[in-house]
Amino acid sequence: MIQPTPAEQSRRDEVMRLVMEYIREDRRIKLPEFDRDLDRPSDQFALLSIGLEPNQFSGSIGDYRYQFEGEEDLLHLIVTRFDQAPLQAEEAQSVASFVLNGVPTALIWLRPGEFSHHFYFGHDDLVGNLVI
Repeated sequence: MIQPTPAEQSRRDEVMRLVMEYIREDRRIKLPEFDRDLDRPSDQFALLSIGLEPNQFSGSIGDYRYQFEGEEDLLHLIVTRFDQAPLQAEEAQSVASFVLNGVPTALIWLRPGEFSHHFYFGHDDLVGNLVI
């Protein structure tokens, strides 16, 4: 079980308040623009380098980082490790549980990978359940 520091908890709450604001205003959450001068591209996969620099829809807990993206009808949460090493689905699920506190796991779809795990859920599932 991961235990957030006060700073990690505060950042999570800040990110989630902004996500909720975007949902209420029907605004789309976009991934940060890729900038080769700022980002360290992954030698293996593009999604490992998304959100390396702090941005308004990303945060971290311990060795893990998370990044949000909004789609037409779903929200997408990406979980990776800072060191870009492989991670187990259970590790990513612990991060998602921290970030999505209150959202029933039955409403979250997981697309596991070796180096990044992707969680999808409806906007309304977040609005009706998220604990901040």
